[in-house]
Amino acid sequence: MSFGKGHHLHLIDGSAFIFRAYHALPPLTRRSDGAPVGAVAGFCNMLQRYIDANEGPDAATHLAVIFDKGSHTFRNDLYEAYKANREEMPEELRPQIPLTRRAVEAFNIPCIELEGFEADDIIATLAREAREAGGRVTIVSSDKDLMQLVGGGVEMFDAMKNRRIDVDGVREKFGVDPARVVDVQALAGDSVDNVPGAPGIGVKTAALLVNEFGDIETLLARAEEIKQPKRRQTLVDYADQIRLSKSLVQLDDAVALEFGPDDLELREPDAETLLGFLTEMEFRTLTRRIADALGVEPPVVPEAAPQETEADAGPEAPADAPFDPAAYLCIRDMATLADWIARARARGRVAFDTETTGLDEMRCDLVGVSLALAPGEAAYVPLAHKADGADDLFGGDALAEGQIPMEEALAALRDLLEDDAVLKIGQNVKYDAKVLARLGIRVAPVDDTLLMSYAMYSGLHGHGMDTLAERYLGHACIPIKELIGSGKSQITFDRVPIDKAVPYAAEDADVTLRLWERFKPQLHAAHVTRVYERMERPLAPVLARMEMAGVKVDRDTLSRMSGAFAQKMAALEAEIHDLAGESFNVGSPKQLGEILFDRMGLPGGKRGKTGAYATPADVLEDLATEHELPRKVLDWRGVSKLKSTYTDALQEHIDPETGRVHTSFVQSGAATGRLASSDPNLQNIPIRTEEGRRIREAFVAEEGKVLVSLDYSQIELRILAHVAGIEQLERAFREGQDIHAMTASEMFDVPLDEMTPEIRRRAKAINFGVIYGISGFGLARQLRIPRGEAQGFIDRYFERFPGIRAYMDETVAFAKEHGRVETLFGRVIHTPEIGARGPRAGFAKRAAINAPIQGTAADIIRRAMVRMPAAIEGLPAEMLLQVHDELLFEVEAGAEDALIAAAREVMEGAAEPVVKLSVPLVADAGTGANWAAAH
Repeated sequence: MSFGKGHHLHLIDGSAFIFRAYHALPPLTRRSDGAPVGAVAGFCNMLQRYIDANEGPDAATHLAVIFDKGSHTFRNDLYEAYKANREEMPEELRPQIPLTRRAVEAFNIPCIELEGFEADDIIATLAREAREAGGRVTIVSSDKDLMQLVGGGVEMFDAMKNRRIDVDGVREKFGVDPARVVDVQALAGDSVDNVPGAPGIGVKTAALLVNEFGDIETLLARAEEIKQPKRRQTLVDYADQIRLSKSLVQLDDAVALEFGPDDLELREPDAETLLGFLTEMEFRTLTRRIADALGVEPPVVPEAAPQETEADAGPEAPADAPFDPAAYLCIRDMATLADWIARARARGRVAFDTETTGLDEMRCDLVGVSLALAPGEAAYVPLAHKADGADDLFGGDALAEGQIPMEEALAALRDLLEDDAVLKIGQNVKYDAKVLARLGIRVAPVDDTLLMSYAMYSGLHGHGMDTLAERYLGHACIPIKELIGSGKSQITFDRVPIDKAVPYAAEDADVTLRLWERFKPQLHAAHVTRVYERMERPLAPVLARMEMAGVKVDRDTLSRMSGAFAQKMAALEAEIHDLAGESFNVGSPKQLGEILFDRMGLPGGKRGKTGAYATPADVLEDLATEHELPRKVLDWRGVSKLKSTYTDALQEHIDPETGRVHTSFVQSGAATGRLASSDPNLQNIPIRTEEGRRIREAFVAEEGKVLVSLDYSQIELRILAHVAGIEQLERAFREGQDIHAMTASEMFDVPLDEMTPEIRRRAKAINFGVIYGISGFGLARQLRIPRGEAQGFIDRYFERFPGIRAYMDETVAFAKEHGRVETLFGRVIHTPEIGARGPRAGFAKRAAINAPIQGTAADIIRRAMVRMPAAIEGLPAEMLLQVHDELLFEVEAGAEDALIAAAREVMEGAAEPVVKLSVPLVADAGTGANWAAAH
């Protein structure tokens, strides 16, 4: 059959599919021989999902998968450095590349690659031939280099985001029509492919020039007409480089191919061939699923490796039920709601989500609840959507019609959400639980897909719903901005029409259920069941309770501090101006750079794209080892940040109803397990400076109560002593010695009774710095001493404690071999960057070395927090905050000692019985009317 009008050719960018599959999944191996097959499994799933979705007016009649072949193409002959800075292919991916070619052939899809040409050139040639034959073309890729082909019957489709890219989409990306994309790319260059372009000209500027002057040759011929002198001179000086860049980015659509669109007609796979390949790969569930689709008996597949279901969920998996927003139900009456609740009880589980008027759980209002019983079977219960025109003069807060009264719906939902026999499944359940708790509903028991992802994939990617849906379901969720807008015109969810709210809200519950079905069986396979069940899941309600309790903050104290900090800043400014010999705006990086590098002639000045000197903290810290002025500027910036970030901003976070600040703890924020907090962030209040410590004076106890702080003493050093087996450190901790004085004595041969504060301070900086892989540069900045002297301290430290170096080397080797490190409690922290080269290599190694130590410390305090509510039950006390290694409580005056005794017992025994440390854990306690006094 000759390709022509009415035919539709789909060209899949195979390399993009491979790398997407590789990065979307943790490493998977074949049980029979240990061969890596994760990318192959993901690739096959992506192909199958794409084929399953091939229906409707945009369905393909012709199809091919196009690959790059080799790394040398005609572009390397034009420019030797083309793509020279690309990282080498990961070793575990290399043997999977030929298997993906075999996979395409097994699906009976043409697999195309050609020596000397990139896949993009083959795609360009086939697209041109198909277009000229009168057919349509869809390029399945999001690669910006292919956007020059769009138009005239050719479009692109981003399969990961389920988004079509047409001419308007190209204009949005590049600011020009597709025909002029190559001109913009020639000017802007491409750092990924090492296309040089014109220095200092980015995409936006390039688009302006191209739109004004036309193609590259016309632009270069008229360069003298450009008003900006620097831009004009750039085009003159780099004309040949710009022309070369255009040759590199221009796709060749005249590649000599031995076939054409006629040869790419869609064909059914041969069942025996396809199932034979999948069986060989040991993709058990995918084999069964495809056999069912082909209507044949599935072959016997060897027992799959435990991880295989990461890429191959079974026939009940979410991938088998297509997302269909039109199928979601809007529940508008009690009879329908009662039916859904009854069905949820019969199943013993239900996924749910709430829609609210904002992100602050303490102040937002509930708008609706969504439920999902099975993949694709979801519904939304609107409760408080406003009627059209409810904002006008007469509309008030009138509710839209067709909603169950809030009290009636919540009474029915309460029975379900509080039913211990029904598992409630959510994504970031802590948020929903707090919203419902304010309405008197206790949600339990729960499973949380965000926390499951965090337990399994920490360090690999984020754990938000949109990210997880795209990576593990191949689905792009409806963006909230499509409903509520953004900026000044943004509305709250209760103003969204119900018919638009249903697909968005129900989709959240649907996605959550599908993720749960995928993740739940994998906890055991990933060996993180203990982490999830013993730490992550039970910690969430503890954090929710702490967040709702909040902590009292005294506004007057903050106001006085803001004034004092303003005076301190003024005094520092005066000192800085004296040192500079002139007045200038200390807060202006541009003016500061001119003072430091032009007027004072200090070394290390580097100008940015705007021509101004860069003066970030690390530059100033380097200079501070040599000169007083940058030291004072660092001090000024520190005080300025305290004022703007804390004493000014904290006042805005005081809840007008409770008079307290209710931070939100982010359980999945750090790969190591350390908690973060937001709105406001209380984790970063500085404690090393006197000004930073003073911030805590504003955190006060209610009348008749006191604050109690319990803080682990040097917990990370204790863990280091244990894991590295450092006998001197272990003995010092067991004997209760001053660990920093002991270290100083060992390093500097100074007897303990002759120890000076300065020597101890240096030893303390090294002790803590080594845990984080501090360099000589970093220690020099911290101690404000010459780099050579700082590096000498570090070298001497490793000589005296050789076990630490051995621990570091072993940890890095383990990370390189396995792609992860682990804490003493089994928390898995993936290290995808451990094989990086260049500047990232050092960071990746330091992160891998620190992660087991910091992660173990985080696990210990999490275990303590999980046990704490039961331990202090019956005491007139509440746990309020967790900051790093510290827990803060509020307790009635007179009950402090009882609280300290109970809390200390929990904290100092938190590692047991799972881990028996070689050194004791010690929790220091303090009390006071405010946090500073207690700490």
